[in-house]
Amino acid sequence: MSEPIRLPPQPDACELCGRAAPLTRHHLIPKSLHGKAYIRKRYPRHERITATLWVCRPCHSHLHATFGERELALTYNSRDALLADERIRSFVDWLSAKPAGFRPKT
Repeated sequence: MSEPIRLPPQPDACELCGRAAPLTRHHLIPKSLHGKAYIRKRYPRHERITATLWVCRPCHSHLHATFGERELALTYNSRDALLADERIRSFVDWLSAKPAGFRPKT
């Protein structure tokens, strides 16, 4: 029998902007793509399930507004890859200076 898959624990702050705010789980490999052959070939089941980041709602919304799901899965599937993109880095830098309850207008 195999070990149960354990998800990473929730930290105290957003893993992108570092603010202490309510957090949501961002799947680095979007769940809607887990059944696709090109995803199943690239990532083992364990990685598809556990590759997540805990992020605040503004960061999460910005990620999905910036990238499509295929792009997230194939290119922006790590914290470092996300932060290497100037659109994410500039947003995160800007948001990190805001108070915990701040929510940007869309």
